Amino acid sequence: MTRLGRLTAGVAAATVLCLTASGCVTVHGELEVLPGATESEAAQALKDFTDAYNAADKAYDPALDADRVTGSLGAINQAGLKARQTYSPDGNKTHKPLELTDVTYVIPKKAGWPRWFLADTDSNRDEDGGKLDTRWLVVFERSGPDALWKASYLGVVPASQVPEFTLDGDGLATPVEPQGGELIVRPADLSIAYTEYLQKGTPDVFAPGTATSQWRETRRTTRRAGFSYQYVDQPLNSGTFGPLGLRTEDGGALVFFSSKHFERQVAAKGLKPEVNADVKALMTGEVTNTLTKERISSQLVHVPARAESGDSGGRVRVLNRLPGLVAAKGE
Repeated sequence: MTRLGRLTAGVAAATVLCLTASGCVTVHGELEVLPGATESEAAQALKDFTDAYNAADKAYDPALDADRVTGSLGAINQAGLKARQTYSPDGNKTHKPLELTDVTYVIPKKAGWPRWFLADTDSNRDEDGGKLDTRWLVVFERSGPDALWKASYLGVVPASQVPEFTLDGDGLATPVEPQGGELIVRPADLSIAYTEYLQKGTPDVFAPGTATSQWRETRRTTRRAGFSYQYVDQPLNSGTFGPLGLRTEDGGALVFFSSKHFERQVAAKGLKPEVNADVKALMTGEVTNTLTKERISSQLVHVPARAESGDSGGRVRVLNRLPGLVAAKGE
C-alpha cells in the first residue's frame, strides 16, 4: 500500500470510530461525552477528601492532604497548614473533625479530561451555631483516568442561594464552556473582569456587595497615620485554577473562578508594619518598612444569561469569596 493509501485508510478508520461512538473517541485522548463520575465514585472522593483534611488539620501537616486538594482551595489549604505547623508543631489542640453530610452530587456530562463534579453538602462548621442554614459546595476534579480526585474549589452559601441546576433526563448537569458566549461574561473572562473591576471600577458587570463595591471602597478609604497602602489584583484562570461552571434553570450559570491579590504596606520612618504569626510563618525577607502580603482567592458567582437583544440582562452576583494568605515578603 502506498503512503497516501495508508493515510487514507487511517483517516477512514478514525472517522468510522468517531461516528459509531456515542460522542467521539480517539486513540490519543478520550472525547466521548460521559458523566464526570458515578455517584459511588463521587461519594468515595468526598470521603477520601474529608478523611485527609481531618488528618491534616489535626496534625497541622500539609503533607497529609496534599494529594487530595488542588487549585485555589489547595493553595489556601496548604499555605494555612504550613503556617500553623510552624507555630504549633504539636498539632491542633482544638481539632474538631469536619463532617459533610446530607450530600447531593451534581455531576456534569462532558468530554475529555479533566472531569469534575460538585458536592452540595451540609457541614458541622456553621459559625452562627446553625441559625443560618448554609451549604458547603465542594468541587472535585480528576485530571486523568489514573489520577486521584482532588478538591479544587469551596463555596459556602446560604441554602436559599443554591440554584436549581439544569439536568437532563439522566439527572446529569450541563457544564458551561469557558469560552461560551451564552452568559453576560464568559467564564474564561471572569477573573480578568473581576481584577480589573477591583483596580479601576470597570467593567461594571458586578452587582454591589461585600466582595465588590464595598471591598473597593474599604481599600480606597483605608487610612492609618504613617502608613500607605497599595493593592494589586491579578487574574488567575489557567490550569487547575481555571473556571468551572454549571448551567442553572434560570438560564444563567453558577461559576467558580480564582484570582490573586497583593496588599503592600509601606511605613514612614520609625514605623514598621505589624507581622502576625501567619504572616511571619510564610514570609521571606525581613520587614524594615515594607510588608507585601499575597493572597489567593476563589469566588462563587451567579452569572446571568445574555439577553437575546444583546443587553447584559443583569449583573454577576458574588455569592461567596474564600481568600487565603499564601505568601508574604518583608523589605
